[in-house]
Amino acid sequence: MRQDWEPEDLIEVWTLLEDDMKRVRNKSGATRLGFALLLKFFEVEARFPESVQEVPTAAVEYVAQQVKVPAEAWSDYDWQSKAIQRHRGEIRAAYGFRANTEEDQDRLAAWLATELCPVELSRDRLAAAVVARCRNDHIEPPAPGQVRRLVGKAIKDFEKRFCRSTLDRLSHTTRSRLEDLIAGDGTDGSDGEGAVAGGGRSHFTELKTDPGAPGLESLLAEVNKLERVRRLDLPADLFADVSEKLVDAWRARASKEYPANWSG
Repeated sequence: MRQDWEPEDLIEVWTLLEDDMKRVRNKSGATRLGFALLLKFFEVEARFPESVQEVPTAAVEYVAQQVKVPAEAWSDYDWQSKAIQRHRGEIRAAYGFRANTEEDQDRLAAWLATELCPVELSRDRLAAAVVARCRNDHIEPPAPGQVRRLVGKAIKDFEKRFCRSTLDRLSHTTRSRLEDLIAGDGTDGSDGEGAVAGGGRSHFTELKTDPGAPGLESLLAEVNKLERVRRLDLPADLFADVSEKLVDAWRARASKEYPANWSG
């Protein structure tokens, strides 16, 4: 949540309405202020703050004035008590939400892997999509750290399926030629880059080498590279149903990685 609030924004967002005041009426002291701040925070973010510091100071002071409790009492609100658990439940019910479960998180990860990961590469936007989906479904989203782990799992699951489905589209001959492409050819790499298990440099590494100064020798070398790639006999429509952003991202990864970096 943003920390800087103009007075008119505070009034619009953090003012306790009649129903809000009814909910804090039977509470006092730090409990009264804490409940009121959680209530308004949840109204804005559809989640609870992770710490005292996440609630803007200006909001604390403004809400404290309304509930007639010193703003300093906010630091005395017990985040480990049974009372805050009851408060959270009461606030969720007030807005028609429920706490998320492991099953919810599994469904969210599956949804990301199936629907969004094929077209969205930004982890931040994927995380934002999780929060938006939870809000739409009236489910309290996981904590930010859990959301990041959920996104990481979804990306990993998607990449496994993407690689498997791509491999399944290739003929046995093409697969064999691809394996040969990353196998060592018996020559030594001068800088170790592109070295493979056999100690040599792979044909794949050679394909990525700079052509060097223009000349007949470099021209013939580039022609040889092109012929080697064509002999793979890759299907023309291999990535026809894959977003260009995804293909570009994997192309960039391939240009930076070497067979020695690959495992599993």
